Parts: sequence; C-alpha cells; structure tokens
Amino acid sequence: MEKSVQITLIIVIGIVVVTSIGYTAFSSLVPSSNTITGNGQATVEVIPDLVKVYFNVETSADTSQEAKDENAEIVDDLITAVVKKGFERKDIQTQNFNIYPEYSWKDRERELIGYKASHSIVVEMSTDDLDDIGKVIDAGVDAGAGISYINFELSQEKENQYKAEAIKLAAEDAKIKAQALAEGLDKDLGKLVSVSDENFYYTPWRAYSGSGMLEDAQVAKAETTNIQPGEQEISARVTAIFKIK
Repeated sequence: MEKSVQITLIIVIGIVVVTSIGYTAFSSLVPSSNTITGNGQATVEVIPDLVKVYFNVETSADTSQEAKDENAEIVDDLITAVVKKGFERKDIQTQNFNIYPEYSWKDRERELIGYKASHSIVVEMSTDDLDDIGKVIDAGVDAGAGISYINFELSQEKENQYKAEAIKLAAEDAKIKAQALAEGLDKDLGKLVSVSDENFYYTPWRAYSGSGMLEDAQVAKAETTNIQPGEQEISARVTAIFKIK
C-alpha cells in the first residue's frame, strides 16, 4: 500500500474515532427522547419566629473622622441602652456602615460641604417577646437612632427546616406529575435521569416601614403594639426527568 494511501486511511480512522467519542459524550449529557419531565411546586405556610427592628444612625461633620466618631458614639449609646433593657449583645448586629462625602452645586461647580456616616443596626428578638418591642424602639430612638423598618422573619434554623420541607414536597409533586404523564401515554415511569431545584422563595413580612427619622418612634410603637405575625409562604420548584418504558 502506498504511503499516501496509508496516511489517508489513518486520518479517516482518526476522524471516525473522534466523532464516535464525541457522539457518545454528547449522548450521555443530553437525555434521550425516551424521557418524561415533571415540574413540581410546593408551598409551606409558616409562622415567623423572629422580629427584627432595623435602626439607622446618620451623622454629618466637616471631616470623615468627625462624622465617624459622632456616629460611633450614638451606636455605643444604642447598644448600651438595649443591653440595659435585658437584651444580649449578640442580639444586636451591624448590618451596614458607610462614610461618604456630601456635595452642593453652586454656579455649576461641585463643592464639598462635609461628610456623612451611616450605620445600620438591627436588634433581633423572639416573637415570644413582642411585648419588649416598645422598649427596643425607645432605647434606639433615645440614643439618637432612627427606625428604618420592622420585620417578622425566620431564624436561619427555621428557614433551613422549612426550605427542606418545601423542596421535598415539590420533588414529590414532580414525581406524581411525571407518573401521571407516563400513565396517560400508556407508559411506565422508569429510573430518575436528573433532578434540579429551580427556585426557592421566601420574603420576610414587613410590619412597619419608616423614613429613618427620630419622629417615627411613636408611629412605629403604635403600629406594632399587639401585632401578631401572620403566616408566611415558603415556596419551591423542582424539575425531575425520568426514563419511560
């Protein structure tokens, strides 16, 4: 056999092998047409176990250091006052802190007028202690903080628990739907090919929303006095692909 023919034959065999390997790999990644898909959904009704009061502390000064120091003083007073009300230090957390310059415009020119420090503080308590919410509001406002909003929320432990429950129910729903589809086509449901958690949804319930001004204290106390958290929805979606036979 001539050398050129041998080379051509080797190239052809190589192309066939590579094509075969590529097809096999592609086939393993893409489910065959002999499958059926079930889209499952589930919603779990839950009662929040936490109430959180979000404070905002804003201070302005000529320099960034002065703004920061004044802000820190108010935050320290807030923390001290809340702890004196019977709360633990771990119940008080910093959510966000920023220092930024403030400008004014004069004759189309920007002029630096000072600096502002903004500190977001959240105080967390159990929904079993709702009677103490007024104490927390008073402590924060008396220290010089404004109220941004008050939420009923789930603790991380409860959120994980209900998330798992919602996803499990959504997976069961996906299987039931796939089974019904298979039976409707006179087929039997086979092995699971793949499953994916497409969506998990949970939003805290806002009991009060303010402007962050000190004057909001009485309004916040009035709107949250004797309020009870209602049920919240946690939803999940799952897609499952099965073989059919």
